[in-house]
Amino acid sequence: MKMNSRLLLAAVIVPLGLIIAAVPENTTRPYKLTAEELLTEVSEGRQFMSPDEIAQMLVDKDPSLQLIDVRSTGEFEKFSLPGAINIPLENLLNPEFEDVLNQDVKLNVFYSNSSNVANQAWMITRQLGYKNNYVLQGGLNYWAETILNPEKPAETSPNEEIARYNFRMGASQALGGGADVSSAENTASAPAAGTKPVIQKAKKKKGASGGC
Repeated sequence: MKMNSRLLLAAVIVPLGLIIAAVPENTTRPYKLTAEELLTEVSEGRQFMSPDEIAQMLVDKDPSLQLIDVRSTGEFEKFSLPGAINIPLENLLNPEFEDVLNQDVKLNVFYSNSSNVANQAWMITRQLGYKNNYVLQGGLNYWAETILNPEKPAETSPNEEIARYNFRMGASQALGGGADVSSAENTASAPAAGTKPVIQKAKKKKGASGGC
């Protein structure tokens, strides 16, 4: 059964609104956005990248993509997306990860089992003014549903839907899913998804003194 995008967005906005309201004042690393500004971005879904967009970047071996798994180390070791690194949510503000999260080279995409924990990671980094961070829409649960085990559309479905299914079948095969591409045609077809976000450059940082 396919996920209704409006229901997905509603399921994200309500808990995030509560999270934002509960965030204590940050006295050590001042936030760049107010809670109201952040809630506006969330309600418009600016942080999301679809599974199709991520799958296309993985299949293309796009060097700009950096997947960040914000689940626990134990969950990460059991299963993770290709090339992902693990930064558990509770370690997100550790200074050792600042150069990963606030940079102008990679397009970071947070993911967790659903969207909730990844959205929390995005919310924190966005409030700090970091711009190159996004969220895998629906998380690993939606990834498994759409990419690893895509549902075959009816033969009377629009060509766009069939092309999307064919792409997902090919991506599933390439990325280790359970789909059998032998029954699909045109598996190299591009997904019917929006263009990937342009990487927004962060301000240049001053080099650390006394070392490299």
